[in-house]
Amino acid sequence: MSLLLARLARTITHHWKRSALAAVVVIVLLGAAAGAGGQAADDFNVPGTESQQALDLFREHSPAFAGADSTVVFSVESGKLDDPERREAIEDAVAKVRELPGVEQFGDPFAENAQMSDDGRIAAVDVRYDVEPDDIEREDGEALEEAARTAEAGGVDVSMRGIVVDVAAEQEAPVGELIGVAIAIVLLTLLFRSLAAMFATIVGALIGVMTGQMLLAALAKPLGMPEFAPVIAMMLGLGAGIDYALLIIGRYREQVAAGDSTRDASAKAAATSGASVVAAGLIVMVAIAGLLVVGIPFIGKLGIAAALAVGAVVISALTILPIMIGALARWLKPKKPEHVLPSRSFARWGEIVTARPWVAIGGAVALLLVLAFPVTQLRLGQPDDGNQIAGKTQRVAYDLQSEAFGPGSNGPFLLAVDTPKGDGDAKAQLEQLEAAVRETPGVSSAAPATLSEDGEMATIFAIPTTAPQDAATSDLLERLRDETIPAAIAGTPLKVYVGGNTATFEDLSDKVASRLPLFIAVVIGLSVLLLIAAFRSIWVPLASAVMNLLSIGAAYGVVTAVFQEGIGASLLGVDSGIPIVSFIPVMMFAILFGLSMDYNVFLLSRIHEAYNEGDAPRASVVHGMGRIGKVILFAGLIMSAVFLAFVSAPDVIGKMFGLGLGLAILIDVLIVRLVIAPAVVTLLGDKAWWLPGWLDRILPNVSLEGHLVQGLDGKEEPEVASVA
Repeated sequence: MSLLLARLARTITHHWKRSALAAVVVIVLLGAAAGAGGQAADDFNVPGTESQQALDLFREHSPAFAGADSTVVFSVESGKLDDPERREAIEDAVAKVRELPGVEQFGDPFAENAQMSDDGRIAAVDVRYDVEPDDIEREDGEALEEAARTAEAGGVDVSMRGIVVDVAAEQEAPVGELIGVAIAIVLLTLLFRSLAAMFATIVGALIGVMTGQMLLAALAKPLGMPEFAPVIAMMLGLGAGIDYALLIIGRYREQVAAGDSTRDASAKAAATSGASVVAAGLIVMVAIAGLLVVGIPFIGKLGIAAALAVGAVVISALTILPIMIGALARWLKPKKPEHVLPSRSFARWGEIVTARPWVAIGGAVALLLVLAFPVTQLRLGQPDDGNQIAGKTQRVAYDLQSEAFGPGSNGPFLLAVDTPKGDGDAKAQLEQLEAAVRETPGVSSAAPATLSEDGEMATIFAIPTTAPQDAATSDLLERLRDETIPAAIAGTPLKVYVGGNTATFEDLSDKVASRLPLFIAVVIGLSVLLLIAAFRSIWVPLASAVMNLLSIGAAYGVVTAVFQEGIGASLLGVDSGIPIVSFIPVMMFAILFGLSMDYNVFLLSRIHEAYNEGDAPRASVVHGMGRIGKVILFAGLIMSAVFLAFVSAPDVIGKMFGLGLGLAILIDVLIVRLVIAPAVVTLLGDKAWWLPGWLDRILPNVSLEGHLVQGLDGKEEPEVASVA
């Protein structure tokens, strides 16, 4: 592989103008394909769950309850909503909402069975669409808001919450990405002390991210990509792309300063750092694509999207960077030797860590275990609108509903009851079921059963006494399904499925939890095999997997401590007691396991290179740390900055992703890569690079020995000398 990458880089760098033209043609073609790709319909089904069975029943017999919905809350601070002027304004707004395209139902807030507070100040009305949540567009939400807010002309306050409103409020400006890129520019300039090197790195990464986004746009419809897949892909592609680019540009500058010609230095950088990028990228892609085994369509497709984004930045690093090197060769050459010299500080750090490896490992592992401890209290769930920013329309609507009708009104259970058509006993059986549900501890109220038009199903609304995200609500759902409902329908032909948003998210959490062990086993197994093939070693990959698990456990612990236990939550503008979004742990595991392997490959490849050059085990670690330690530190800081910038996202899910991934990268780099990994390799000694003969014959040889690649041009007088 190293020889192939060297030939490719040498050719592209030598013929950089032709290569740039070819790259432009490819990008234009991708752009055309992206423009013709079309938007996919999101698939948020959770196969094999009770809430999915309820949804399927609604789709067949009561489509309005399967469609997108939101809640409009009318309120006044004093007086009543049915004061003549206010009532007229509300009725006018209701009429306008009912005329909107796609609106199937919008109730009368003044009807006898409407949700009106006892003092007449607050009314909540559900608006239901004849299209599913996946098909709602931003324009639908904006139209709903415009129509509903016409009631404000009569002195009525209007607030809204729900999927339709959420889609309209989605942030279009890529604030997180821009902040991340800005920080990356500063850090790259400090690392390279060269504007040209910074520019080449950023451009190479951004072109990779751009092509990845175009590829996703082109494949969105045929692969059914979730609408928010590009956001995850952008976050991951940007962080990984900058890291890969800086590794290759950094190695090129080392080689050219050591006397290699431009094309030989480019070839050597591709053969060494480029090979590491390929190995690291493959591991990231395998880890993220492992999300397919979770068995939930939208999570699996998110994994595919993220894997495609990483693949795009890997290809960009191997093709666009040699073009940048050819174009900017004059300016990329270091002006001062110390800019590319191995770091004496990191070499000294390597000596300290390897002098007492057991002490280093013990202290670092103890710290990781302390950070990971809160994960023992982790609870999966779905944050509700009570976590929105104060003053935001969703938060206002949530608080008003909680005040008037109890917090559980923000997440009712929808009982889908399959009833035999024409059964004369069905009415009595439904009343018996309704009474049993109403009397269940934790249920605030249960509405009378409503039959579908075809008479083949009924719907019962059950409102919990607690908020959707509360653990007590999860307990209530379990009690209804396992005790109340089976007892109430015993001996009847009724079949009851508890659905609704709250039940769906609970089922999603349970399914994720049940598939987590299989997912972890698949990701670790495939990643270890790739590392064994890359380094021809068995102990280093196994130790790496254990180290990655420690850093991921610490990341889970930090996220749990902040959002669920509330430690520092106020600094992020969120409350405590927030359950961890069910799909975040699996997404974090896949992303972090892959990215941790990035830094692992970067570090081990330089240590292995020094070992193959004749260094003793400990000396190879010290020399490898000196050569790559600073790069890994800056790469980690950049990646962490890209992720942490997403803490600025207005929604709590974005904050969880940003904080979890950002701090996890810092933990992995500062504790695992710069402390534990060097100490472990030192303890393993020569065994670190041992592989059983039978396994050596079976596995493909993915060579990372790029240092063996010879230059074709004569060497110039080197400007820098290597550090012993």
